[in-house]
Amino acid sequence: MFSLLGVPPQVLFGQLLLGLINGSFYALLSLGLAVIFGMLNVINFAHGALYMVGAFVAWLLLTYAGIGYWGALVLAPVAVGLLGIALEKSMLSRLYKLDHLYGLLLTFGLALILEGAFRHQYGVSGQPYPIPAALQGGQNLGFMFLPNYRAWVVVASLTVCFGTWFAIERTKLGAYLRAATENPTLVQAFGINVPVMVSLTYGFGVALAGLAGVLAAPIYQVSPLMGTNLIIIVFAVVVIGGMGSILGAIVTGLGLGLLEGLTKVFYPEASNIVVFVVMAIVLLIKPAGLFGRER
Repeated sequence: MFSLLGVPPQVLFGQLLLGLINGSFYALLSLGLAVIFGMLNVINFAHGALYMVGAFVAWLLLTYAGIGYWGALVLAPVAVGLLGIALEKSMLSRLYKLDHLYGLLLTFGLALILEGAFRHQYGVSGQPYPIPAALQGGQNLGFMFLPNYRAWVVVASLTVCFGTWFAIERTKLGAYLRAATENPTLVQAFGINVPVMVSLTYGFGVALAGLAGVLAAPIYQVSPLMGTNLIIIVFAVVVIGGMGSILGAIVTGLGLGLLEGLTKVFYPEASNIVVFVVMAIVLLIKPAGLFGRER
């Protein structure tokens, strides 16, 4: 079996798989952020906390209602989406005409409240969540062992990401959404309820975070800190891809996950900062991001 620069293939492909899994979560979370910013111009710092809430909803459904992974995969994003709609209606809708800083500060405060509430109730040690029986085990590919659940996470994330991109960029509903952000008065004149559309858009964006939380629950322990550990990297991914760019969020998230995996193989000391180094370089060369447009 070949080796690359003295690195065994099992190590190389194993780290690439981990990078692809991390990239799938980066893409799914940054997609939700990009949808919310691109459609509503809100910097949603509560996204990581809502990702954590999605994982906890899945754990609570299993622990107290006996509803397993497949049920949680539907119910948890819906619950998080409804929570998002309630937050948008009661708080965020008052800030749309103000500077972006107000929305960032509000959502940052909401993130601290949600994280503090779950930390007070469940501690910080984390709760285990089992892999569903249908996805246990794995496949021996010869050069590496591929766990079934991790393969499912990658496929599910890519399907949701590109399905969302298609819905927003290639359908009539997506055209209405984009038009509502540019000229809400004109869209309202065509009989479309713009405030309801805005609320549903925010709810959908945070539901993506809830879905990512359910997918992450069997891989990482369900902990109040799981969103905090991820949100800074996800914001970096969104900035690199271009604020509000749907395709940029997907491609950049996957690409940076793979880059992070390669860095762990060849220069492990830099694996925790490689995303931020890339962000600094991109901002110096193209401040709007790789897929962003100058305003």
